[in-house]
Amino acid sequence: MCGEHGNNCFVHVDSGLPPVGLKCVVNGEEIQACVDPTMTLLNFLRNELKLFGTKEGCGEGECGACTIIMNGETVNSCIILAVEADGAEILTVEGLAKDGELSILQQEFIKMDALQCGFCTPGMLMSARALLDRNPNPSEEEIKEALAGNFCRCTGYIPIIDAVKSAAKREREELK
Repeated sequence: MCGEHGNNCFVHVDSGLPPVGLKCVVNGEEIQACVDPTMTLLNFLRNELKLFGTKEGCGEGECGACTIIMNGETVNSCIILAVEADGAEILTVEGLAKDGELSILQQEFIKMDALQCGFCTPGMLMSARALLDRNPNPSEEEIKEALAGNFCRCTGYIPIIDAVKSAAKREREELK
């Protein structure tokens, strides 16, 4: 089914077009690279930068597994070309922890059992992070709306919503 790439249908196949320069900041680190103009941002993050937290689920921008924060907004990195990130500031799930310590949001996901298989967790965390960055005291409806583009087949969403609520409360108390 995937031909010469075996079972890995998500490998980037170089287009043969001339590479394009890319400068961006990823998790606080300045990045300069030359990329195939057809490479997705997801493939750039995973294959070139070796940031494996961002997952490929559907490859169509529907499941949220590849959600990152780019210039303060959540985006599905599987449907954005890497060259579109030129000049951008990008935050992936690897950038949430600081100095080897999990963020409050990550801690609350663990505490509230808001992850099971873990496949959707990075996208959920990034959607939740973007919400809390713009609204430190979201209602349950606002949390549901922020997470609406992220699919989870394991948790039933209630622990995820509870984790975001708890993280919001802790951040308001601890990060004043």
